[in-house]
Amino acid sequence: MEDIISLRSLIGALVYSAVGLVLFFVTFFGLDRAVPRFSLWEELIEKQNRALAVFLGAIAIGISIIVSAAIHG
Repeated sequence: MEDIISLRSLIGALVYSAVGLVLFFVTFFGLDRAVPRFSLWEELIEKQNRALAVFLGAIAIGISIIVSAAIHG
């Protein structure tokens, strides 16, 4: 009987997920460094900038779509 999820598929999904998380954090901190007078954390936490939160959410969704497409081939 075949396994529903093969070990190779599981390892591939975990690797791509890890790459996606690393890419997300690199993008987030790269964006934070790109504009020196603008702090993402300060805008999100202290000023509760909803537009920035939506923008970062859109970036997260875009990266997840790319990682998902890479996993599914």
